[in-house]
Amino acid sequence: MTVMEKLSILTDAAKYDAACTSSGVGRAAKAGGIGNSMACGICHSFSADGRCISLLKVLMSNSCAYDCSYCVNRRSNDTPRATFTPRELAELTMAFYRRNYIEGLFLSSGVLKSPDRTMELMIRTLELLRGEYRFGGYIHAKAIPGTDERLVRRLGQLADRMSVNLELPSGQSLTLLAPDKSREAVLRPMNQIAQGIRQTQNELTVYRHTPRFVPAGQSTQMIVGASPETDRQILTLTAALYKQYGLKRVFFSAYMPVVADSRLPALNTRPPLLREHRLYQADWLLRYYGFSVGEILDERQPNFHPLLDPKCNWAVNHPEFFPVEVNRADYEALLRVPGIGVTSARRILQARRGGPLTAEGLRRLGVVMKRAQYFLTAGGHMPARASLNRAQLIGALAAERGMRLPENARQLSFFDTTEEDLSKCLTGQI
Repeated sequence: MTVMEKLSILTDAAKYDAACTSSGVGRAAKAGGIGNSMACGICHSFSADGRCISLLKVLMSNSCAYDCSYCVNRRSNDTPRATFTPRELAELTMAFYRRNYIEGLFLSSGVLKSPDRTMELMIRTLELLRGEYRFGGYIHAKAIPGTDERLVRRLGQLADRMSVNLELPSGQSLTLLAPDKSREAVLRPMNQIAQGIRQTQNELTVYRHTPRFVPAGQSTQMIVGASPETDRQILTLTAALYKQYGLKRVFFSAYMPVVADSRLPALNTRPPLLREHRLYQADWLLRYYGFSVGEILDERQPNFHPLLDPKCNWAVNHPEFFPVEVNRADYEALLRVPGIGVTSARRILQARRGGPLTAEGLRRLGVVMKRAQYFLTAGGHMPARASLNRAQLIGALAAERGMRLPENARQLSFFDTTEEDLSKCLTGQI
């Protein structure tokens, strides 16, 4: 099998991993070396089907000793198998870099024989790139659960970012769908990486030239829709991962049926893309907007609203907080207003020093007034009608985000229907 045939198989096998992101780290090329890493802009991947790329996103091998039911590379699946040698992959990476095809490497792998054996091959590849080829570009490497701690440490010294995929939101689902894996085996390297990052940061305060360990941090990925966990369970786990392991990102991947299995949704099931999108929106609220999990979802509403994004849903459920007066509200209160983001909230604080703000002035500052108009006042004036009831407000917000009624229900007005009617219409129940 030629190297290009291997590339075709192993880039296609890597496309289900969503955890590609900008590097978050800068590194200039050393004297006599090649390549550098920029802190922004690396956010695509290279695949055999010709999609726009800047990372070579590839597996070391798609041969796997595990039989995870949701994975196209599972042991029992009949699919073409291939494995790169470290030299082949290192030379391929350098050839692509010299042709300006890529800016870095995203390397993962199936479990070839054993976790340790797989990690040894990945480490050898990175040693060739960093040592013999003196490659200074960005490298994101996946740690294999169950690997010896010394190998995790060595990989972290060579890569810019590492990740350990959590895969499923609960230990029960992992046991059912991935019987060869355990939650402890996944969390152990995640904890080791977090400790290594903290140790390096402490050492850098004393020694400027301390070798960096995973300087761009770590991330993880969860599959959404393959198991029965609620959105609240997934979001609670996400918040705990940020707090305990200091992750840079938690990625959510809508489950795409690729293999037939009685434990999984049917092959003709659509991927829950809206649910994935809602999780990313809620993740943003956790990290940048000061929301807690309990504010976004609770036991009474454990899943996201079918019509509203999480922030709008919170605003609709807390009418006592509104309207917010933009000329007096603090930064935290402004962030709670739908249509006002981190940047526009800062602009409001700066602009109102020069005089009172108006609705038109808010538009110029980047506020999305189509949403914000229902929740704020500017100098005591409310741009939108304050007489909308809950169902009417939900209908107006849903319409603003492009939600449309089915053809057989479009003769109904949003203002003539209840919230339950709206949900049924937009989910095709009536």
